Amino acid sequence: MPTTPPDFPLPLLGFAAWSGTGKTTLLKRLLPLLQAEGLRVGMIKHAHHDFDIDHPGKDSYELRKAGARQMLVASAKRWALMVENETADEDPVLAELVTRLDTAHLDLILVEGFRHEAIPKIELHRRELDRPWLYPEDEHVIAVASDGPAPGDCALPQLDLNQPAVIARFILEAVLQREAPALDGVECD
Repeated sequence: MPTTPPDFPLPLLGFAAWSGTGKTTLLKRLLPLLQAEGLRVGMIKHAHHDFDIDHPGKDSYELRKAGARQMLVASAKRWALMVENETADEDPVLAELVTRLDTAHLDLILVEGFRHEAIPKIELHRRELDRPWLYPEDEHVIAVASDGPAPGDCALPQLDLNQPAVIARFILEAVLQREAPALDGVECD
């Protein structure tokens, strides 16, 4: 099973769940809390479908479609690099993707998806989806975040999926070994 390079300089934390659990929704609420703690967070998201960050009619899109294998678009505010995969039938490899990030400007990398990768991860679980738990089969799950109790045999830390501040505190304390004083008393809607 692929994993990150052994000398990778930053902690990676995955969020693994079945589709429809709310990974992106949680991360959109979690990122500002981590940023408020002074963390510079990078993200890698797995997409199960063809996607574009540009649209037909834009120069970068048209140049890429015309044959550019790599297309870098830059402005004063941001830049993006689109790379066409040579092997479109294979899933991306997380160990290769993390090396594309500028780790000198990050403290933590969060990974959405890639649930089969051998990295520490928090399992997200929603009772209403009636899907099996991942932690019994995945030794890399370090905590579960659910909208209800985990099965009685779950010895992992259990977090409230609907309380991003609780999950942020877990990341700061358990993953990064930092105190989370600014999160004291934070209420999340």
